[in-house]
Amino acid sequence: MAELLASGGSMEMVRAAFDNGADAVYVGAKGWSRRRAQYEMDDTAIVEAARYARSAGRILRVAFNTLPASSEVPLFLARTDALHDAGVRDFILTDPGLMMALKNRHPDTILHASVGCTIINIQDALFYKEAGASQVVAECRMGKATMRRIKAEAGVGLEVLVHATTCYTLLGRCTMSSYTKQGHHVDESGKDHFPGSPNRGGLCYRICLSDWDQVGAAGELEASGVELPNRAYFLADDIPDLIDLGVDTIKIQGREYSVPLVGRMVRFYRELIDACVRDRAGFRIDPWRERMARIVADRDAERREKTVGLISESLDR
Repeated sequence: MAELLASGGSMEMVRAAFDNGADAVYVGAKGWSRRRAQYEMDDTAIVEAARYARSAGRILRVAFNTLPASSEVPLFLARTDALHDAGVRDFILTDPGLMMALKNRHPDTILHASVGCTIINIQDALFYKEAGASQVVAECRMGKATMRRIKAEAGVGLEVLVHATTCYTLLGRCTMSSYTKQGHHVDESGKDHFPGSPNRGGLCYRICLSDWDQVGAAGELEASGVELPNRAYFLADDIPDLIDLGVDTIKIQGREYSVPLVGRMVRFYRELIDACVRDRAGFRIDPWRERMARIVADRDAERREKTVGLISESLDR
């Protein structure tokens, strides 16, 4: 059966995700995981979360999914060495060089290629498999035909985001925030942080969700208040097909959401997946729609509030 992977933006959220039925939870290593520090964990908290996961017979994955400079590679190796010594074996990475370095250093680690790797075809999947990944995340625009081919031919696990956001460009590849939120600082460990670059220790400020003007070739204003495509999506309807495809992991994003909402989302997907597996032939999605709509409405409300704050912060010089 497909694994249900949920987000853990705090120890409280980790517990809520596991207690509501997640098979695995991912957390972000502080300074290294494309989120604000309040939604990441230091090594002490990661080790505590890993122990909690093991006590429940579940899995904790640690995301180091930024793109470090050469000077930061020793910092990465030192931190992953310490976590490995503490019993952590599952990591989520974006940089293929780091994958190879970590796998060579600790062959017993289990590496997953992050959504930031932008896996859009079978050649991408094969590339990251060669780098050491045992599982890859499908880019949110990947079609089911490509998923089937990866499952049939690539010899690598496949993870699909069923509760996440699209991106105006490609997840993990947008540079829009770096034009409005500039700067640079070095933290106490020696790691660089560029505030407008999620790949370099900063954030996505969701600039694409601002109101945009559309300007013609001669500079004339053609339209105001243009919305660029960046939508939260909820693929509960696709769960039966994904299970039939043999998808290995069904992933819920949301480290920035409230703990109660994450708990509700995890419980919803846990019960839906179990119902589908228990009676695949008789499963129908319609009885789940009312409950799904309430969760979507609450999620969208939290996302709107966060988006307004991020855009305002990006304009604060």
